[in-house]
Amino acid sequence: MNHITATVTAIESMDDLTIVSFEAEGQTMRMMGLGLTLPIVVGSPVTLAAKASNIALAKDLKGELSTSNQLECVIESINNGQLLSSIKLRFGDALLESITTRTSALRMGLKAGDVVTTLIKASELSIIKVNG
Repeated sequence: MNHITATVTAIESMDDLTIVSFEAEGQTMRMMGLGLTLPIVVGSPVTLAAKASNIALAKDLKGELSTSNQLECVIESINNGQLLSSIKLRFGDALLESITTRTSALRMGLKAGDVVTTLIKASELSIIKVNG
């Protein structure tokens, strides 16, 4: 599980749906949740989480996407297995992991030092801890 330290910047709710915005490493992130009951307010420091299999990668991304969380990261290492590749990414102080097919990693020509955009849907992000 990937962990990102962030600060709550906005909370919007309607009925049982809540969209929470965050600032992490100077970038905006958003989470969509149903029935959110955590004791958070604007300014709350939190730890966010996303599964490695829910982090997609884009190289030389251009144009608009509906994916809320588009984080610029640097590839630290790649471990290509027979079917899957584990890609370690640096996002500020956080070390993230993306799991993708080996075919996709090779097709993209990914290598250590490349700058990529990580893509995490708002519905795939969660708050695992309210810090403080």
